[in-house]
Amino acid sequence: MTPQSETETGTVPLDTVDAWWRAANYLSVGQIYLLGDDPLLEHPLTPASIKPRLLGHWGTTPALNLVWAHLNKAIVERDCDVIYLAGPGHGGPGVVANAWLDGTYSELFPRIPLDREGMGRLFRQFSFPGGIPSHAAPETPGSINEGGELGYSLVHAYGAALDNPALVAACVIGDGEAETATLATSWHLNKFLDPVSDGAVLPILNLNGYKIANPTLLARIPDAELLALFTGYGYSPRIVAGGFDGEDPLLVHERFAAALGEALDDIAAIQDAARSRGETARPAWPMLILKTPKGWTGPRVVDGLPVENTWRAHQVPLSGVRDNPEHLAQLEEWLRSYRPSELFDGGGRPVAALDAARPEGDRRMSANPHANGGLLRRDPVLPPLEPHAVDLAAGRGAVVEPTRMLGRWLRDVMAANPDSFRLFGPDEVASNRLDDVYEVTAKQWQGEVLPTDEHLATDGRVIEVLSENLAQGLLEGYLLTGRHGLFTSYEAFIHIVDSMFNQYAKWLESSAEVEWRRPVSSFTYLLSSHVWRQDHNGFSHQDPGFLDHVVNKKASVVRVYLPPDANTLLVTAEHCFATRDYVNVIVAGKQPTASLLTLEEARTHGARGVSVWDWAGTERVGEEPDVVVAAAGDIPTVEAMAAVQILRERIPDLAVRFVNVVDLMRLQDSTEHPHGLDHESFDAVFTVGKPVVFAFHGYPSLIHRLTYRRANHANIHVRGFKEMGTTTTPFDMLMLNDLDRFRLVMDVIRRVPRLTTAYAALSQEMDDARAAHRAYTREHGEDMPDVVGSAGLPFAHADGRAGDAADTGGDNG
Repeated sequence: MTPQSETETGTVPLDTVDAWWRAANYLSVGQIYLLGDDPLLEHPLTPASIKPRLLGHWGTTPALNLVWAHLNKAIVERDCDVIYLAGPGHGGPGVVANAWLDGTYSELFPRIPLDREGMGRLFRQFSFPGGIPSHAAPETPGSINEGGELGYSLVHAYGAALDNPALVAACVIGDGEAETATLATSWHLNKFLDPVSDGAVLPILNLNGYKIANPTLLARIPDAELLALFTGYGYSPRIVAGGFDGEDPLLVHERFAAALGEALDDIAAIQDAARSRGETARPAWPMLILKTPKGWTGPRVVDGLPVENTWRAHQVPLSGVRDNPEHLAQLEEWLRSYRPSELFDGGGRPVAALDAARPEGDRRMSANPHANGGLLRRDPVLPPLEPHAVDLAAGRGAVVEPTRMLGRWLRDVMAANPDSFRLFGPDEVASNRLDDVYEVTAKQWQGEVLPTDEHLATDGRVIEVLSENLAQGLLEGYLLTGRHGLFTSYEAFIHIVDSMFNQYAKWLESSAEVEWRRPVSSFTYLLSSHVWRQDHNGFSHQDPGFLDHVVNKKASVVRVYLPPDANTLLVTAEHCFATRDYVNVIVAGKQPTASLLTLEEARTHGARGVSVWDWAGTERVGEEPDVVVAAAGDIPTVEAMAAVQILRERIPDLAVRFVNVVDLMRLQDSTEHPHGLDHESFDAVFTVGKPVVFAFHGYPSLIHRLTYRRANHANIHVRGFKEMGTTTTPFDMLMLNDLDRFRLVMDVIRRVPRLTTAYAALSQEMDDARAAHRAYTREHGEDMPDVVGSAGLPFAHADGRAGDAADTGGDNG
């Protein structure tokens, strides 16, 4: 429901808001310090009641609690749909405290009831072995932003608001967090938010002045400059300041309640103007700047040094409580300053007076289903692949741009899911050949549109912004609130989000252990413009190492796919969009390449993950192969097949088994990854003692990492990217890294004992061919025609009709 300017269900008195705030502060301090044996302080505090290891972040917590209390008031009075994103997620005790006061925590964790016993357990579990993290984690009701690594709260808020027209995503941003690159760029996302079809984001910047040990930049500039900054970003900012020098908190409550009410009124007016009157001008969305002391209401001076309103309040203001009687006395005074006897009854339950400040049911921010998006998720509608599959009735080898074929299917996907599927990327949708989606949607854009612009609209389904961080964060927020999408990027530059990927993978890992968290749609990357076809852009654009980074995460979360052709790419994407709670990485080229499998063959191959292609090899049925030639990746597959073709022609009695790997995790031991092959199945494909020459898309060491436990690992020889690159031709790029067909032939000759001497001349001929190709590129500036042809595949004719290999089909193994 759109925020209403008129009160619908009565008012919440500010003294009740203040009581809620004090209760949340008390519970927050208790979580940091107390073991929980006497949660209501019914006896004098003793060292025995103090945790042996004091962990947590107090400095940001009072402001987080203040904002929560006031948002509760607004929800009760306006019946609005609000989720809460705690940018300073390390203020976890505050978010947990409010979820417990809401009653949600006890509903989801019955062992933590809403009474004295539950309060004690709430205290004990915080940052305690076997307990909960100190951050706002997946275990925290109402959270979709972990906050351990700062910077992602605002982009998550905007991702959550997309296609959620009734939602207000209230995002508290710490001033330390505001210095991070992703957050600093996230302010621009107001240029994408559609007031008609999207919800609202309400940024609340908390300037408490300090990071862990230093002042913050935004807290040390004049108010006029601060307002000018955010006005320049396109917001309508309001500053609320207070709490300094012992000011009565009720005065701060009055000011903040008024500012929050005005902000929600502005949101309602903006949405009404767009939805009812058709106004199209980009609005100045409201934002709040809350200036409060760091560690507000905590100890003001400790050991003669100022603490409140300094960096010393960041974590644990009183660190020697168990051993220092003065610290212990200060802690007790601090806790009792919140007057817990006024806030909790004799049984430890929140007093009835607090009920007025507690929203009901799903309106509670800790229980809002948008913060547990799997509750709202509906399976995506995935149209049939057949209309977009490459027809191989005339034979294998038809040359297409694989991602172009995917783009045509994505067009249908977006049409079939008009308010729940989005495409995100850094200005590369057309470059990566996905621009057919513009037949059914446009790029979302709220800014000025010029006559020369193309595919821009206020209600587009594609968001392009030249920041991989923002694209990643928007899709995370979109998925975590129950929707579906795809993130496409150039392969080399996806490393920009390495850390964001880490955090999101950890979120999914932890979420899987939380019973009440419902699975969300998988996060799928499409990495194109990859290393083997970035010869024109040069060394800076040549890096396949994201795969190495991804496989470090838990096997329960990560999946890596290297489809060898267009039909396999279609099958892979269809599979990924149907999965939940994974991070899927698909690497596929956008340049013309040969189509190798029919759609049905691609389905079978995709289901297997690794297959023997009998039609591409030369082994005879019932006999052991002499050598296994394996490939993973589109270009490596073409080169490996070309190498086998040379071997077929020049060493006709050589039995070559050709293996293609589309699901990289199939190489791993089944005890290490759910997709992994057991040893018996792996040995059946790769043999237990024959040489294996493996052409790989990425760094060779990754294949060795995945296969080191295999019986035949010592015989696996991998060719891949070895950090040799420049601006050159595509085939010369392969030769620089020894992944070309001639080198692969030489590898086979050198690794099959009976060939080493007998075919030394052929090996030398292959080396001469490499030299000739190198010389040709230096003279002509392009590759020889024999490796250009139909995407460099020797058996494919220029018209896409296959030669001798075309009459075989199916997969084996």
